[in-house]
Amino acid sequence: MPEKPVETTLDADGWSALDLDARANAAVRAVLSHLGHDPAGFEISLLGCDDARIADLNAEFRGKPAPTNVLSWPSDERAADVPGGAPQPPQGLFPDEPIELGDVAIALETCLREAEAVGRSADDHVTHLLVHGILHLLGYDHETDADAALMEGLETTILAKLGIADPYAEQGGFPDQNG
Repeated sequence: MPEKPVETTLDADGWSALDLDARANAAVRAVLSHLGHDPAGFEISLLGCDDARIADLNAEFRGKPAPTNVLSWPSDERAADVPGGAPQPPQGLFPDEPIELGDVAIALETCLREAEAVGRSADDHVTHLLVHGILHLLGYDHETDADAALMEGLETTILAKLGIADPYAEQGGFPDQNG
């Protein structure tokens, strides 16, 4: 089993100052533990990139040629069967191998702009976006009001456990760049 659940690749210089790897591993542990999973049994790949790279990814995978804050690519479809329902729990193929949840990319300049715009620290905002992206890997989404309420509630609870105030109660809430 992996020592750290997140394999981080930094493709933009500024991420080192925010210690993205440590922040991501803490976020993954908090999310998985909150949902009753042992973090040691999971793996996630994370790309800390710049706006140009995430704009390319957003164009390629979502048809939206503009920067966004965070993108997620789940390894499996885990969505809930009904709006507002819990997604399917992740399943591994081999009992002694970690479950690969998928990939996340997060854009430095967008994160910093958004944090400043809503008056939050970059650390808190990046952690929120990581929690958000990890929940997407686990099958949570915000496509319906019921799904959004469930996901936002989980984010708020998990962030509180990490000592971060409710971002939805603050001005600005969750900046959604491209839907």
